[in-house]
Amino acid sequence: MSTPFYVSPQQAMADRAEYARKGIARGRSLVVLQFADGIVFVGENPSRALHKFSEIYDRIGFAAAGKYNEYENLRIGGVRYADLRGYTYDRDDVTARGLANVYAQTLGTIFSSQAEKPYEVELVVAEVGAEAAGDQIYRLPHDGSIVDEHGAVAVGGNAEQISSFLDQRHRDGMSLAEALQLAVQALSREPNGGEREIPAERLEVAVLDRTRPQQRKFKRIVGRQLSRLLEAEADAAATTPTEAPSDEETGEGGGGAESAE
Repeated sequence: MSTPFYVSPQQAMADRAEYARKGIARGRSLVVLQFADGIVFVGENPSRALHKFSEIYDRIGFAAAGKYNEYENLRIGGVRYADLRGYTYDRDDVTARGLANVYAQTLGTIFSSQAEKPYEVELVVAEVGAEAAGDQIYRLPHDGSIVDEHGAVAVGGNAEQISSFLDQRHRDGMSLAEALQLAVQALSREPNGGEREIPAERLEVAVLDRTRPQQRKFKRIVGRQLSRLLEAEADAAATTPTEAPSDEETGEGGGGAESAE
């Protein structure tokens, strides 16, 4: 009888972690940023049917990088958990912290199980509060750990380089157009230091907007509204502080970019 090949538990877990990280890195990056009126989700996604961002509940949004079928299963499970808890108790009892704990248990169990491969996914669960101080952003790596993030977070692809870029430039109180432009600049950076252009039609953008009067704060930004936001910030960046507006620019005929509804 042959002796089975022995692999130490530490080496087995390290191999599983490396496998999951490589799978996540093959996907496109996405970023989640706080702005003055809420939280914005921005990612490069040419597909109009397979979304990276989704609504989980009234004030809670979901973002994921990695294998679509795996994080879609997690998203559906999160929606079921939120609906059941909100129906059984109260809508206010459904929180991003509680949902992150559920996802952490699921991912941790799968990662430590030798019977199946680890999920190649990295999640972000965000909740918008009544004020900016009440916003919550949780990042969940493949192993089920929970990281409490503030300001901005990137997952998937070259997330470390993008996170470093965002940490240096993100600030509190940014407008939606400013946050969106910063996110696009971060996603445009190549691992070799170069930059590329990402057209608006290849972007998936959604927000949790605390100023919306209805209970559900999640909204997708698409089409002309997305283009106007990108153009508004580009026009603002092209105008230096020393330039004085002309009479035509200050007249009634000069139309500004419309704000997001």
